Amino acid sequence: MGAIVFGGGTIATGSERGDLDRLVVVDGRVAEPGAADPAGAEVVDLGGGYLGPAFGDGHAHLMQAGREFSGPEIRSASSVADVVASVRAWADAHPDAEWIVGASYDATLTSDGRFDARWLDEAVADRPVVLRAWDYHTAWCNSRALELAGITADTPDPADGIIARRPDGSPLGTLIESGATDRVFDLVPPTSVEQGVEELRRSTAFAASCGITWVQDAWVEPGDVDAWVAAAEQGALSVDADLAIRADPVDWPEQVGELAGLRDRIERAPGITARTLKFFVDGIIENHTAYLLADYADACTRGLPVWTDDQLRQAFVDADLLGFDIHLHAIGDGGVRLALDATQHLRGVTGWSDRRVTLAHAQLVDEADLARFAALDVTVCFQPLWAVEDAVMRDLTLPRLGPERSLHYRIRSVLDAGARISFGSDWPVTSPEVLAGIRTAVTRETPDGWPAGGWHPAERITVTEALTAATRGVAYQGRSEGVRGALVPDAQADLVWLSADPRSVAPKALTDVRVLGTWRRGTRTF
Repeated sequence: MGAIVFGGGTIATGSERGDLDRLVVVDGRVAEPGAADPAGAEVVDLGGGYLGPAFGDGHAHLMQAGREFSGPEIRSASSVADVVASVRAWADAHPDAEWIVGASYDATLTSDGRFDARWLDEAVADRPVVLRAWDYHTAWCNSRALELAGITADTPDPADGIIARRPDGSPLGTLIESGATDRVFDLVPPTSVEQGVEELRRSTAFAASCGITWVQDAWVEPGDVDAWVAAAEQGALSVDADLAIRADPVDWPEQVGELAGLRDRIERAPGITARTLKFFVDGIIENHTAYLLADYADACTRGLPVWTDDQLRQAFVDADLLGFDIHLHAIGDGGVRLALDATQHLRGVTGWSDRRVTLAHAQLVDEADLARFAALDVTVCFQPLWAVEDAVMRDLTLPRLGPERSLHYRIRSVLDAGARISFGSDWPVTSPEVLAGIRTAVTRETPDGWPAGGWHPAERITVTEALTAATRGVAYQGRSEGVRGALVPDAQADLVWLSADPRSVAPKALTDVRVLGTWRRGTRTF
């Protein structure tokens, strides 16, 4: 692997050791400060830039991100007509495709986030079409897909999903949450292992271009494992990853029997682990499926918890007995409380084992629950790009809740309450560009500066706090503190080279800082 000597810029260790003017890497590890230049070492002149610990992504979906390269390009569509046209063009170019599958359309293209099957029928009527929304909790189908799934006016809503309907009761074409969407996606022919490898090659290469070397993939299905293992064995991955297998309340506890075997298969491959189980506790606010402590302002419902309280508590204990850490999707204040209550039960039953619990999103947190994150040793993984009043927040989210529940993503409050935070992107829901997320966490403004001074500015954090969340916070979440997240002696040489020191530029200029290089275990990946 050899040696590398870095100099000619600012080198941030991300630790109490402060900054250095020179860093030596030997065989993929950080050497002691002051170590002599090894003979034949590669020399990297930073050109006045910044070298620091590489970023981690504490919550992303790399397989889903890679699949967006494979279907109709609809993410950039600015109207329903644009989506339909893209689907038609892709279908015409792929006449042998049995299904047309794509992601991710913008749910704000309609006033209520619901889409009609007949619109897609105009593009393709004789083959099934299913598209995911940007939230990945919603799907839009054409009539043929609904027909093949057996979804009719007489089909009841599943316990963990919603079938959007027309006034006459017939299915509209929008399916909400996995209980409904899986009726269609379970019929889609699986992608080949070779295609899965290519999708992971593309998504991990893009993550590396953002300065990322480790990712918590926060939603892995058993059917994805073959592609992950093959990609790792073929050297196709530009990042290391922990694969969080989704715990399914419908199949639990029967699912327990297969988890250890899946973990063993994954961990025989280089660079990937399977230390974590993923629990969806609730849905999302925009679809009225996030679980709230009080009714939505525009609907007589508190949402759709995915697990019952008793189910979730027992599943946490089961996960602990199997040796898995726990990663949670919780959006609503009711979902957050349900997750914290289950964690408190776990801590009581296991006598405070070393089980790590990460709660992702935490969009709404009741004041009474703020102190519980630290008390229960729960890492809160925020998606900082969401902490803005953008079109989704303004047009879909806030109208569901009313003005009394307008304070979201309380990053500063959680930190001040003593909790540990990490950062993730939820890519492909939003971008994995870490510096854009840091800019948002620090300013709480949209890219065009709205609102001036920030949305709920009291929840802004500093650049240093944001960098820590994206490095040491993610490293702790992934059980790799001391190995990743700080440039200390014998740490893994996971490094990012930036065009400027993000601690020294104006916060609004953080997105002008470019990633010039990424090294994973001392090997350059970008």
